[in-house]
Amino acid sequence: MELWYTDEHTPDVRFSMKTAVQIASKKSALQQIDILDTPAYGRVLVLDGGLMITEKDEFIYHEMLAHVPMAVHPNVKNVLVIGGGDGGTVRELVKYRGIESIDLVEADKDVVLLAKKHLPFTSCKLRDKRVGVWFEDGLRYVRGKKAEYDLIIVDSPDPYGPAEGLFTRAFYGTCFKALKEDGILINQHESPFYAAHQKSVRDAHRHIAIEFPLSTVYQCHIPSYPSGHWLFGFASKKYHPIDNLDEKRWNKLGIKTGYYNTDLHRGAFALPNYVKDLLNQ
Repeated sequence: MELWYTDEHTPDVRFSMKTAVQIASKKSALQQIDILDTPAYGRVLVLDGGLMITEKDEFIYHEMLAHVPMAVHPNVKNVLVIGGGDGGTVRELVKYRGIESIDLVEADKDVVLLAKKHLPFTSCKLRDKRVGVWFEDGLRYVRGKKAEYDLIIVDSPDPYGPAEGLFTRAFYGTCFKALKEDGILINQHESPFYAAHQKSVRDAHRHIAIEFPLSTVYQCHIPSYPSGHWLFGFASKKYHPIDNLDEKRWNKLGIKTGYYNTDLHRGAFALPNYVKDLLNQ
C-alpha cells in the first residue's frame, strides 16, 4: 500500500508527496511534530500537519534568510534567530568567522531535540560554541533586549498558532529596539500568490514599514512551498539591500552555497508587478 503526505496550500490547492516511512511523531506542549522520509524530497519536517522544510530544498530557504543580510551589513557580530529550531539558519550563519554569538530562541524544545536526532543536515551546527539555544517565546525573549543585536532573523512558521505573535506590529517594534543603530531585521514573509496568504503578506509588510526607516521585500523559488514563490522581508535602520551590497567583500569570503550568489541577490529585489501592487495596497 502506498502512503502519501498532503500539505494543504489553500482550501482548494493541495501538494502531495509519496512517503516511505514515518521517522518520528510527537505531540509536544505546543504542536504536533512529525518527521517523514520521502523518495523525492528526503526527510520532511511537518508541524501541525503543515510542511516546514524538506531535505531536498531547505537550503534555498535558509541561504536566503542568512546570506542576504550578511552580504549587506559589513560587521555582524551578534545575531538573534527567532524560531528556526531545525537549525538550518544557524548552519548558514556559522559559516561566517566574524560572527561572535548566535542566540537561537525556539518556543518548542521538542523541535530542536527531534531535529538533532533525525535532521542532521540542518541541525549539524547547533553545538557550535558560538551558539546559545533558549527555549521560550520569541516575543517575550526579545522584549528584554535593547541595542544588543546587529542582525535579527525571524525564521518562524506560518502566522497561526504558536507563531501568531511574531507577525504583529508590537513584535516588530520590540525587534527595532533590540537592534543596534545599524541593525537589520529579516523575516520570512509568506507567499504572495494565493489569496489565502495575501493578507498575511500585506499586513507584515505594513507593520514593519511603520517601525523601520527602510523596509522592502525580496523573493526566491522554493519548490515545496505554496506556489513555489516565497517572500522575505528586509528592514534596516541604516543599510540598503542593493546600495550597500558589498559583492567583493562577500565573494572574497569563499562561502559555499547552493542557491545564493551576489548576482541573484540583486535580482531577488526585482519584484513582479502583482507583488508590488499587493504590498502597496
